[in-house]
Amino acid sequence: MSVSLLAQNLHGSEIIKIAGEINELKKQGQDIANLTIGDFDSNIYPIPDQLKQGIVDAYGDNQTNYPPADGMLNLRESVSAFLKSRYDLDYSSNEILISGGSRPLIYSIYMAVVDPGDKVVFPAPSWNNNHYCDLTGSEAVIIQTGPEHNFMPTANEIRPHLKGAALLALCSPLNPTGTMFSKKDLEEICDLVIAENKTRKAGEKPLYILYDQIYSQLTFGEHVHYNPVSLRPELKDVTIFVDGASKCFAATGVRVGWGFGPAHVINHMKSIVGHMGAWAPKAEQVAMAKYLKQDDFVKSYLSQLKSNIQNSLNTLHQDFQQLKTEGFNVDSIEPMGAIYLTVKVDYAGKTTPDGTVLKTSADINFYLIKEAKVAFVPFSAFGTPGDVNWFRVSVGASTLADIKELTPRIKEALSKLK
Repeated sequence: MSVSLLAQNLHGSEIIKIAGEINELKKQGQDIANLTIGDFDSNIYPIPDQLKQGIVDAYGDNQTNYPPADGMLNLRESVSAFLKSRYDLDYSSNEILISGGSRPLIYSIYMAVVDPGDKVVFPAPSWNNNHYCDLTGSEAVIIQTGPEHNFMPTANEIRPHLKGAALLALCSPLNPTGTMFSKKDLEEICDLVIAENKTRKAGEKPLYILYDQIYSQLTFGEHVHYNPVSLRPELKDVTIFVDGASKCFAATGVRVGWGFGPAHVINHMKSIVGHMGAWAPKAEQVAMAKYLKQDDFVKSYLSQLKSNIQNSLNTLHQDFQQLKTEGFNVDSIEPMGAIYLTVKVDYAGKTTPDGTVLKTSADINFYLIKEAKVAFVPFSAFGTPGDVNWFRVSVGASTLADIKELTPRIKEALSKLK
């Protein structure tokens, strides 16, 4: 049976393929440390108590009918105050859109500003931009990044590709790397966008920025989150933000995301999300509106969550650096934000005990799953070539004790390769 060209050309998820391998081994009784999912184990990292009780109370108050398609006004007002408090960003309630997590926001941004055949510029590795290009029929212009810049795109790398582009999609802290833009690097990129838009004629569609900062509350040490509008206020009319509660409150299943930006774009996004029916549940919106106003509870929760995540990331980073000093061909980048560590396991060309030659990052990953009982996600799942042997390691579903047990198993498995 024939289906649409869109359906035929959509790429499958490598992460789902990895999950299938893990599930098959679990059926056989094997215990696999699954560090692939960009999620939290809710038994390790539960949502804030006050938010949980607020959701229960809202259901008790029968807040179960349709919410407004653009989000409840009291939640949009709470988000407005939260943005002012946390980022010193001024966005009114009519410049904010609530949706069921951040995915509908990203899709609606693409749908609102990108036409079929338009150029969309984004770095690799990055999360799902290639798939959103497929969904909108746009031309994906992929900038391959490297460890020398922490896998973050630079102005020099972006500069040749902006002429005529409709959208520049950026994310910081970045999924999958957990790395971030420095102030200087983001300023230089912002200046490129400003310069490009000055070349466009009146009435011509500008170059927009999609700025995904869903992990912006999860930053560590001296690393500071920056955004285009704070650095260059003149970009406010062309920057659309993706944000929400999913990561900063370990609330991925609560499904409350918020996007904000220029009203003329947000209004079109509201129509798109409304037709999709992709709004957040009403009870969760009621509870989130109240929780965001409880600043002391918010600060306390974030402080504890960040401390626990940072301890796990730092432990794994230090363990990989120890393996590196012992002569193993591995590496890692200092954790900066999000719930991810970027690690290198460069054993392409090596032979396993059963005589199999590891050719790609996917081969290396499946070897670690079978021999070390640990699963990562190769950057090839995020748009990089298969010969780039760097991986995303997510710690959100593991305890610190779990993390400490991983490295000896990895060391033993790598020692078996020839």
